[in-house]
Amino acid sequence: MWATPEQFRSRIAEGGFFEWAEYLGNLYGTPMPDLPAGTDVLLEIDLQGAEQVSARCPDAVVVLLLPPSVEVQEARLVARGDPEAQVRLRLEKGREEVARGRELAQHVVVNGDLDQAVQELAGIVSRIRGKDADGP
Repeated sequence: MWATPEQFRSRIAEGGFFEWAEYLGNLYGTPMPDLPAGTDVLLEIDLQGAEQVSARCPDAVVVLLLPPSVEVQEARLVARGDPEAQVRLRLEKGREEVARGRELAQHVVVNGDLDQAVQELAGIVSRIRGKDADGP
């Protein structure tokens, strides 16, 4: 975690992030990875970050992870202790982003059951790896 917003913004200016976003007044980012070619990278990021990754890596596969309903999402946010005002902001922001996310994503997974969502995501990765091995 960066000590100050100024340090974070300085790192952005230096190109030190693979993706970054300001979300509801907070700064988030993924440091630039130094990985061998052919390495899979799985990022849990917001829509701003996914748009940056897609622009940087046009062959990136974007999976939109959605809650089963707005009511479930709200209950999850409340259960983790988010203040009411933050819950309202996140729900409003989520509604705005779903349509853009559906346009950007090649796959959509509904996270109603964690084990099932993980299996679906693993299946997507497996199918993509198979296509890469077999050619287009």
